[in-house]
Amino acid sequence: MDTIQNVSVVSPIAQGVNSLIDSRTALVGAAKKTGQVVKVYAMALCSAFDLTDNQGNVTTKWFDLKGALKKGVNAEREAFVAAMTNEGFGKPTIDVYWQRVKEASGYITAGNRVKGAMNVDDKTKAELQTMINRIFKAEEDGVSCYASEHKATLMDIFADLGGDIDKLG
Repeated sequence: MDTIQNVSVVSPIAQGVNSLIDSRTALVGAAKKTGQVVKVYAMALCSAFDLTDNQGNVTTKWFDLKGALKKGVNAEREAFVAAMTNEGFGKPTIDVYWQRVKEASGYITAGNRVKGAMNVDDKTKAELQTMINRIFKAEEDGVSCYASEHKATLMDIFADLGGDIDKLG
């Protein structure tokens, strides 16, 4: 008696689609875990390098350390760069990941820092101070500029906005 066997034929196109789906799934799964891995590394850096007081309160974050206190952080950064470079990553990618680790550790980038609520007059006064100081500096350096002719008027406006004339220059 002859036996009939079921044979399943998978076309190369179907295999390619399955491979594509599996590859995409693997990438998305790994990408999803990247944030967690960054947080774990950030916690390790905080644990190793943050300065604390006697009660365990953080007094200085690792990314704010200066001078000799920063030696360990610098060595870790070098090890991080070497490991990333060995895996084929370039400087821009390495810098982005290091920034993510810093942010996961509590670092706030300059663009995200909350700036004091300044009204228009306070901003204008601050900008006038900058302009007047620039004119003073040019005059000290012996550079003649047309703005010097208007310095007194700018100083009057600066004073009217509450600026301290004695702090100019």
